[in-house]
Amino acid sequence: MKALVLAGGQGTRLRPLTHTIPKSLVPIANRPVLHYVMQHLANAEIKQVGVIISPETGGQIQASLAENPWGIHFTFIRQEQPLGLAHAVKVAQPFLGDDPFVMYLGDNLVGQGIEMVVHEFVKAQAAATILLKPVENPQAFGVAQVDANNTVVRLIEKPKDPPSSLALVGIYVFSPLIHTAIEQLEPSWRGELEITDAIQKLLEDGKQVQSSILQSWWLDTGKKDDLLEANRTVLDELAKREIRGTVDRESNIVGRVIIEDGVQIQNSTIRGPVIIGKNATITNSFIGPFTSIGPDCTVADSGIDHSVLLQSAKVMNVQRLEDSVLGKQAVIRKGDATGRGFRLMISDDSEIVLP
Repeated sequence: MKALVLAGGQGTRLRPLTHTIPKSLVPIANRPVLHYVMQHLANAEIKQVGVIISPETGGQIQASLAENPWGIHFTFIRQEQPLGLAHAVKVAQPFLGDDPFVMYLGDNLVGQGIEMVVHEFVKAQAAATILLKPVENPQAFGVAQVDANNTVVRLIEKPKDPPSSLALVGIYVFSPLIHTAIEQLEPSWRGELEITDAIQKLLEDGKQVQSSILQSWWLDTGKKDDLLEANRTVLDELAKREIRGTVDRESNIVGRVIIEDGVQIQNSTIRGPVIIGKNATITNSFIGPFTSIGPDCTVADSGIDHSVLLQSAKVMNVQRLEDSVLGKQAVIRKGDATGRGFRLMISDDSEIVLP
């Protein structure tokens, strides 16, 4: 079995972060979302993986996967324009051939592996198996209606009156029959070839489509608050106490804290779950729970809680920073001026909430 990972998305809802970094490379607990995807594929013993990339960000995706600790053989496939998930499958058909394959959206973050859905696909010998998750707002998703045997009856994209609460997670297993279904599609109102339309075509042709229900969490990372919730969930589940950097005697490390190589902690309190990336420096500061500090960051004379700092960000002389996401090389500092006005330089799509 092969896999097709879609990593060409623009991530418009996460701007300005995604002006400079693909959505699938945004770090959760200091690890790109895409790397969690690859670990799931490796755990399922899938070693032939095609990665859909865009012309704009493909180089970053390739660089991120170059170290390849999973032992996967990557084939990078350019999708010149974002014309839909089914279009991505169509572009990848020379790589996929006649093999069954997992299709995995590269910005998906789920709390369990894919071994079970692959097993259920093989056992059922279905045309497709789709992963579903009950959600509170099914109107915002593609929704599946299933029968008592978990066989899919129909799919509806963002229904006003949902027939169920089962949303498509973005992880699918397909037989080669999906290619025939895609060839029969017309673009949707968005001008895209929709994978839900292709699956519905399988159903209309009398093919069996099975469902598998996700038993753990599924998190979107599409907006700032979603990203923070994903970071909180992953840290809470995966963080452990591991101190490899240098911590002086005046500092206090409490709970599950990961301090990576080259980190310098001086006269500070770190209260987990927290991860602090390589070569970061924390001085005279408090780092509170559910915070990820990226590599090469600097925090001095500040307090940070429930936040994410990307590589080389700096926070200096800030009494309290919470519920925040700082991009690479971003700087937040308290100035020396005695005036009460704020002095800012911010990029497009940014948001600053002032007290």
